[in-house]
Amino acid sequence: MTSLSSSAAAARATFVMPSSVRGGMGGRRMARLVTRAAASSPKLPSGRRLRVAVVGGGPAGGAAAEALAKGGVETVLIERKLDNCKPCGGAIPLCMVSEFDLPLDLVDRKVRKMKMISPSNVAVDIGGTLAPHEYIGMVRREVLDAYLRSRAEGAGAEVVNGLFLRYEAPKEPNGSYVVHYNHYDSSNGKAGGEKRTFEVDAIVGADGANSRVAKDMGAGDYEYAIAFQERVKIPDDKMKYYEERAEMYVGDDVSPDFYGWVFPKCDHVAVGTGTVTHKPDIKKFQAATRLRAKDRIEGGKIIRVEAHPIPEHPRPKRVAGRVTLVGDAAGYVTKCSGEGIYFAAKSGRMCAEAIVAGSANGTRMVEESDLRRYLAEFDRLYWPTYKVLDVLQKVFYRSNAAREAFVEMCADDYVQRMTFDSYLYKRVVPGNPLDDIKLAVNTIGSLVRATALRREMEKVTL
Repeated sequence: MTSLSSSAAAARATFVMPSSVRGGMGGRRMARLVTRAAASSPKLPSGRRLRVAVVGGGPAGGAAAEALAKGGVETVLIERKLDNCKPCGGAIPLCMVSEFDLPLDLVDRKVRKMKMISPSNVAVDIGGTLAPHEYIGMVRREVLDAYLRSRAEGAGAEVVNGLFLRYEAPKEPNGSYVVHYNHYDSSNGKAGGEKRTFEVDAIVGADGANSRVAKDMGAGDYEYAIAFQERVKIPDDKMKYYEERAEMYVGDDVSPDFYGWVFPKCDHVAVGTGTVTHKPDIKKFQAATRLRAKDRIEGGKIIRVEAHPIPEHPRPKRVAGRVTLVGDAAGYVTKCSGEGIYFAAKSGRMCAEAIVAGSANGTRMVEESDLRRYLAEFDRLYWPTYKVLDVLQKVFYRSNAAREAFVEMCADDYVQRMTFDSYLYKRVVPGNPLDDIKLAVNTIGSLVRATALRREMEKVTL
């Protein structure tokens, strides 16, 4: 999910590609980190390739497995729920479609209109600054995830239907990690799966917010939100309204620290909300979100209910030895907006590219230093985005009065243009100095009015 009103900017990476890693990705060269195999890293025996386990088959795991397999690394991807429907708004930036060569039929809806709705139901339309070809893509996670896994399998990765249990660290330098998992196969007749093990040289944990890989490596805890979402099949005439439109609701009624949403899918809408601070009240917030959207979803039938934790910040530790984390397992979900799909896929690919380069295309053992290069590059590119959105959440989500100011600010064309450019293309957008000054003044004015409004509301309450 993502908030289009969060004016964060992130630099887009330009990488170099070794001549040996080609193909796929629409036949173009696959971008990768500039790293080199460590001098101390031993060459693997002739005929043996580096072997990596990717735990988790979401966007992070699928992207990682594909890049590893294309780079000459023997890759095993483990995923328990191959038909998993994660509760996710499903918004992806335009750059992800081209950067990851996603076929357009994966995109259920092309959102060109966003309606931001304040606590007092003041609505602001966003999207007037978009060019005709620009849009936010709406996808279903079960469709996107399955596609990325199938592409990884086509590149040579082995996809295993199994539940990761734990791993054993090597007892000697350059030794193997032992992966323990339950293997699911309808032919063996075991409902709980069959316990199996296999050995690998490195592990990429892409197994989500409740990552077992993170637990095994002692990655530490983090604060998390609960996302709750209902898929609602609404009448065709009402669905027409959401053909190119999504809605976001802010207010203490729908969430004290997040937002409620109505996002369009192929033949239904996803209605949801989330919270970090008041998790036991999530169903109350969901009911309030449905109430706010009542006129536009009335007559709808709930066809699926979903709930899932969403990390609020990166984990304290993201690498240990030859084990590392990507996507939600690493904590790569932005505050304020809740965006995670792009950063999951991007981190998975960047991690895999670092392994491919560090292992000289699967011919050498990798080291922790190779994995740390991926972390350093990811943080360099995207850490400012996470910090900006953290500040925005603290400033504008602290009270209903501040949320009114937030929605008011979103009506500004300059804010919309900067926000969309930053979100759609994940790049730093240079601003106009005069417009920046005007924006600063308007923001301060909105916050001053919000503060005054809050005080008046407190008087009425007293």
